[in-house]
Amino acid sequence: MLKKKSKYVVAVVGATGAVGNEMVAVLEERNFPVEKLRLFASERSEGKTMNFHDKPVAVEILSEKVFKGIDIALFSAGAERSLHYAPISAKEGCVVVDNSSAWRMDPAVPLVVPEVNPHDLKWHKGIIANPNCSTIQMVVALKPIHDAAKIKRVVVTTFQSVSGTGKKAMDELLHQTADILNFKEAKASVYPHQIAFNCLPHIDKFMEDGYTKEEIKMFNETKKIMGDNSIRVTATTVRVPVFRGHSESINIETEKNISPNEVRALLSTAPGIIVFDAPEKNIYPLPTIAAGRDEVYVGRIRKDDTVENGINIWIAADNLRKGAATNAVQIAEELIKMA
Repeated sequence: MLKKKSKYVVAVVGATGAVGNEMVAVLEERNFPVEKLRLFASERSEGKTMNFHDKPVAVEILSEKVFKGIDIALFSAGAERSLHYAPISAKEGCVVVDNSSAWRMDPAVPLVVPEVNPHDLKWHKGIIANPNCSTIQMVVALKPIHDAAKIKRVVVTTFQSVSGTGKKAMDELLHQTADILNFKEAKASVYPHQIAFNCLPHIDKFMEDGYTKEEIKMFNETKKIMGDNSIRVTATTVRVPVFRGHSESINIETEKNISPNEVRALLSTAPGIIVFDAPEKNIYPLPTIAAGRDEVYVGRIRKDDTVENGINIWIAADNLRKGAATNAVQIAEELIKMA
């Protein structure tokens, strides 16, 4: 468990990536009590510096020997590195908040969204998993509805931005768009098809049953975070030509009847949510509005008359912030409260 201190030695592992950059920014924005910030990345980043509170911090090369004296480590360096380095870090007494898929479904590792299940932090053993970006924003919206009316089934279609894949994907969308507008051929290397002016119903690998790993993550992670294996979830995840911000169309079936107005009232007082729902004035969640914000925007709240107790909602959130960096920092903030 984290020891109570006034300030903490904090590490960001994978600091030079898109999420790692955002983690550093969020630590600064939220005035996290950092005594010393240490930044780690691969050999490719040797010699780089990053600014933190207007001071340059050198990026160090990640190795097995760097974790002594670190209190909290925010990992965003991929599953392979997390599987190797997170246990080493935890053995040194450092609490790891890992953003990869490596530990999410490990029964000994809590999978946490602070607005939903902060109580699960009490049983961590040195490693805490940060959920998938598309799952995080969905469960923030689902939790108040589940508490009030008990969710039976969720059907979700995601519209996920290219920043979820990383900087190379963002560059590819930019270059493809420019090439097409200049009547040149769009070349695809990050994705199997052109992403500019297109939609790809393909995120992560396809499995034998026809679902992708991203869709399966949403099934399994939702149940673990919500603490209810009875919730049935099905998903179709789609990559869209948006730089930043994921959107989701969610159909919810509940045990108890709940009206759209009741849902609006519930969500308007729920933590981490902005109800943005006045379609008659063209007010509804957009990735351009959610970008740079930590809240989950919820709108298009309406009844689904095809089932006994059905509700449709549309949500948008910044996948690099609430979907990754902000959620990780919020977990660290909760750990401090519990120390």
